[in-house]
Amino acid sequence: MGMMKEFKEFAVKGNMIDMAVGIIIGGAFGKIIASLVADVIMPPIGMLLGGIDFTDIAVTLKEATATEEAVLLKYGNFVQNLVDFLIIAFAIFCVVKAINSMKKKEEAKPAAPPAQEVLLGEIRDLLKK
Repeated sequence: MGMMKEFKEFAVKGNMIDMAVGIIIGGAFGKIIASLVADVIMPPIGMLLGGIDFTDIAVTLKEATATEEAVLLKYGNFVQNLVDFLIIAFAIFCVVKAINSMKKKEEAKPAAPPAQEVLLGEIRDLLKK
């Protein structure tokens, strides 16, 4: 029974739930960025480069013959995935930077002294008078 209790404590800890939520949101965010790259960013870039679809870029290593297919080095999909990664990494960098900036602003705000310290300060000032 002790192991089940430990597992239950582990599974319902706040940071475990936070991590699960983060993974789910990260997956959804990844789909949004992938769509942004594939549907919004890459078409104009492909058009600027003469209508090239990056996923179809390849180098023919050996021409096709009547009995064999051509041997292709298909690096276009790799280029596409690399561009996707760079855009996703930059988007995550921007989000983390914005969150850290908000945290710094919150930390920079002077915290109000506890009510006890205020009362003690008032008592001290009254005693001085």
